Amino acid sequence: MAEDNRFITSTKNSSDLEIENSLRPRSMEEYVGQEKIKQTLEVYIKAAKKRNDTLDHVLLYGPPGLGKTTLSHIIANEMGSQLKITSGPAIEHAADLAAIVTNLNRGDVLFIDEIHRLNKSVEEILYPAMEDFALDFIVGKGPSAKNMRLKIQPFTLIGATTRAGMITGPLRDRFGVICRLELYTPKELMIIIKRSSKILNIEIDDDACLCLASRSRGTPRLANRLLKRVRDFAEVIGEGKITKSIAEKSLKLMEIDELGLDFVDRRILESIIKKFGGGPVGLDTLSAATGEDNATIEDVYEPYLLQLGFIARTPRGRVALEKAYKHLKIDISDEKKKMLEIYKTEENNGQN
Repeated sequence: MAEDNRFITSTKNSSDLEIENSLRPRSMEEYVGQEKIKQTLEVYIKAAKKRNDTLDHVLLYGPPGLGKTTLSHIIANEMGSQLKITSGPAIEHAADLAAIVTNLNRGDVLFIDEIHRLNKSVEEILYPAMEDFALDFIVGKGPSAKNMRLKIQPFTLIGATTRAGMITGPLRDRFGVICRLELYTPKELMIIIKRSSKILNIEIDDDACLCLASRSRGTPRLANRLLKRVRDFAEVIGEGKITKSIAEKSLKLMEIDELGLDFVDRRILESIIKKFGGGPVGLDTLSAATGEDNATIEDVYEPYLLQLGFIARTPRGRVALEKAYKHLKIDISDEKKKMLEIYKTEENNGQN
């Protein structure tokens, strides 16, 4: 199935792009969750405005769909600045970066999504741009070559990534503000869903709201995505209002269970249990067995399964834990339970 047709993805799909602008909060007051990050950013923004200075560079990292792009919009709005959006893969050459930063005005905000995917040559040009607000070029070749420095306007770089570990040390050190976004609680997601339902002009009761929030995997993007899909069911087979029964029926048809697992999550778990005897199984082998890309399994599906305690990552590979057997209603032998205790110990030792 194409990624655009899935509910749980690592990237925005066409459905998100249609409604995201209207649902996106415009200020810190409207932004729900991430309270510690909001408090610290508000202080930094006020201090920068008081000094009539640019905000220090900001690095936002965490799982996809938690609001990194939204925060960049809010930061630019709060600073009264223009926002320029691009991504790491889109900046292929140093000249591309030079074209972007030389067109920035003083105080503008440059948002680079997937900043861990910047080319090495581009990243090296970015260092002086972040530190000294200058671009260094080599003009000419051989003995006549000269170093040329081009001054640019002071700006704020906001980098976003789902893989903070892949960002090089020199680049990370140049960010003055580093924020990790955490998964949302069902209570926070209920507030987001209620707000979005008003914007989308669809009525939703509290039980239905909780039903959607509990299956959104702690992710606002997924919560809004589910709300839009359930709204369609409410308008066609309901009376224009999202009730708990409508929500549950819709989610069942979309193959999303009570824990927010979709058919791909279950296929991953079933592959580990049924095809590989519960594991351990390597990521490459699991990818081949399920037909899913390595990065998609590792970045999108695996974190949530780890959080639920359904799988463990051991030195020998992925292992399905007892909770996964219970959720899928698959019998587990006493011998397998003993083996799982060994795998848990291995996982803990590996983390330490």
